[in-house]
Amino acid sequence: MVAHETGLAPERCGQLVRLARMTRNLKEQGLEEGASTRLLVHCGRLITAGIDPRRACETAIALTLTDDPEMVTAVEEMVEAVF
Repeated sequence: MVAHETGLAPERCGQLVRLARMTRNLKEQGLEEGASTRLLVHCGRLITAGIDPRRACETAIALTLTDDPEMVTAVEEMVEAVF
């Protein structure tokens, strides 16, 4: 679905799905919810528009999920690991 909605290559979509799974594992660590498909699509569209994938993930996922600085840092570290 992410590839269809965004035009991203399957490999890049796989990275976004991997990141989403990782964020969902933080639900028990302080996040209320992990990255949804809607957030992945938004992030994918940013990447397709030419935004650096790490910046797109920070904007569309990390800063959307939480305003807690420690949680944002944790998600950004996940982004670094995936991208």
